[in-house]
Amino acid sequence: MARSNGGLTGVAASICIQAAQITSKTSSGNVTTQPLTSVVRVLVVAGGGGTAACGSGGGGGGGYRDISCISVCGNTAYTMTVGAAGAGGARSAGGTSGGNSIAAFPSNPITSAGGGGGNYGAGSAGGSGGGAGACGFESPGNNAGGAGNTPPTSPAQGAAGGGAQRNQGGQGGGGGANQAGGFANSSNGSAGGGGKTSNITGSNVVYGGGGGGGGTGSNHHGGAGGAGGGGCGNDSPGGNCAAVAGTTNKGGGGGGGTIGNPGGPRANANGGSGVVIVSEPEIQKAPGMWNLRTHYRQKVAGSWTS
Repeated sequence: MARSNGGLTGVAASICIQAAQITSKTSSGNVTTQPLTSVVRVLVVAGGGGTAACGSGGGGGGGYRDISCISVCGNTAYTMTVGAAGAGGARSAGGTSGGNSIAAFPSNPITSAGGGGGNYGAGSAGGSGGGAGACGFESPGNNAGGAGNTPPTSPAQGAAGGGAQRNQGGQGGGGGANQAGGFANSSNGSAGGGGKTSNITGSNVVYGGGGGGGGTGSNHHGGAGGAGGGGCGNDSPGGNCAAVAGTTNKGGGGGGGTIGNPGGPRANANGGSGVVIVSEPEIQKAPGMWNLRTHYRQKVAGSWTS
């Protein structure tokens, strides 16, 4: 007996599937969408802040923004700008703020602000704020960490840098995307604030950690870098132990310099550059007419789309 086609109601057609695609930009350039893409998710992480020599709070982590449901056109190039790392500087100038990262979608342009520089005095504002520095021979009082989430976004792109008590000598931690930098009230540097976790690549990765503040005097340590690429602060004794740069393409803040020997190796540190990641979802379409048997099999498999 001949088998039925299961109730043919039109010309059978093949499912047309466009695979999901993740594009990571570690330097500035275009991202071209696939032909059927109409909506994307994007992670935009800015560059982390650098720090100052001879006494510095940690650099702020780069601003962090993870945005879904951005309308786009298929087969279209969009410009992505990846923020550069903030550079280390002299005590008088302070650390340089990181560069902004930008996803230039006309329907919803996304900008994340570079992390603030860590300074000998008050920290600089930024996506996350830079930590403040302080010397143990100054008059009592506090130097303030730099403000985070500057300019403001919702949800916040970063947190404030940590302050420092001037007559103690330790340096405040840089702010992270998820946590403020630690306040320094001893001769040890404080820890940088932790960054935020994104699963846009399919794995959980932390970005935008703040740098640890530098220490001062004999046998005092620099602060730990915040999770998400923050660099450790410069250790004592002697000011000769290296401050650690922020992690490249994670927007980490640089580790702060120590009070003491400004000629020691790596007495300040650079931040880490940012990253832009664009996620295109899988697309399924069911053009044309289908026979009922194919419809049934697709339903059972869980792959039927209307």
